[in-house]
Amino acid sequence: CAPLVEGCMSPAWRLLRPPLAARGLGAYFTRMAATSAHQGVVVSKQEIESFIVRCMRKVGTDKAHAESLAEVLVAGDYRGHFSHGLNRLQMYVTDIQKGVCQPSGSPVIVNELPATALVDGKNVLGPVVGKFCMELAMQKAQQAGIGWVVARGSNHYGIAGFYSTMAASRGMIGMSFTNASPLVAPSGGRKKFLGTNPISVAAPGKDGDSFVLDMATSAVALGKVELQHRKGEQIPSGWATNSRGEVTNKPDEVLSDGALLPLGGTIETSGYKGYGLAMMVDLFCGVLSGAHYGSNIRSWLNVTDPADLGQCFVAINPAAFAPGFEDRMQDLMNMARSQEPADPSVPVQVPGDPERRHMAKCDAEGGICYHGSQIQFAAHLHD
Repeated sequence: CAPLVEGCMSPAWRLLRPPLAARGLGAYFTRMAATSAHQGVVVSKQEIESFIVRCMRKVGTDKAHAESLAEVLVAGDYRGHFSHGLNRLQMYVTDIQKGVCQPSGSPVIVNELPATALVDGKNVLGPVVGKFCMELAMQKAQQAGIGWVVARGSNHYGIAGFYSTMAASRGMIGMSFTNASPLVAPSGGRKKFLGTNPISVAAPGKDGDSFVLDMATSAVALGKVELQHRKGEQIPSGWATNSRGEVTNKPDEVLSDGALLPLGGTIETSGYKGYGLAMMVDLFCGVLSGAHYGSNIRSWLNVTDPADLGQCFVAINPAAFAPGFEDRMQDLMNMARSQEPADPSVPVQVPGDPERRHMAKCDAEGGICYHGSQIQFAAHLHD
């Protein structure tokens, strides 16, 4: 990856550093972004966050809301989930521009008990709703041992793991779920029915170590199919189907009128298990909160109607249970990592280890390494 320097400035990055706009540096950066698919550009987290804030502010987003979004999107890329970081910025910009997502406002608690709450997100940006709800869940967990908060009237909230790790960073077990636009065919079905409906669970170990499960209940997130399409590469078999319900490795067939497969793939490879998990998420998120659910949720391409997504945030205080939780959690993770690997060169990992490795790589390089096509795509956002 090549570092982003002032001589490598795309048109969109002029929003980040306006004084550079007159220097005629955009063309060089755009050429750099359009180079070999194997090359990339390293950009500091601070620069990416500033760029996202400027883009969102340009379309009228409240400053604090824009900053919350930037924090969550950059966290996605920093953890290596590029499908849910900068790759998603255009969607948020469009939602604000089209008026289908509110640029300002605050979530409201509709119903509340000591350990639970129902929140109306008031159609503001998903990360604003998500951070509000997880903070509330953690407050409840401190007092009641558990906090279970569901939200309706929300929007796409980035990576589910952002919210579960909020709790883990405070010594709690965190869980986060969201439903989403129909993209996944049910087991045995041809058409989109459920969203990718992710699940995240995070728990603290010792000395900053942690267990962080962050996964879609589909075989893959749609953003990964989009990234393969932008890079001109095929997708692995088992990710998705075409409009006829046939497994395909062509991203364009999936993005036109195809569907993602549930986690596990086809019925023959246990895809019904992922399908069941996706319905469980919709139970927690859409059905429990009174938000849209299943095929009632707007299409991914719909930019005229509010999303009204349902989301669920859970914080569990280990102090309410057996003492020594972090010691046992660390012991469990150590057990897993010490298992004999099938391939000696590929050690057994714990959920969250690949992300930790990616974050360490970013820290060593001084920023996040973006594929040239991702930078080029972002470069056209404000044009």
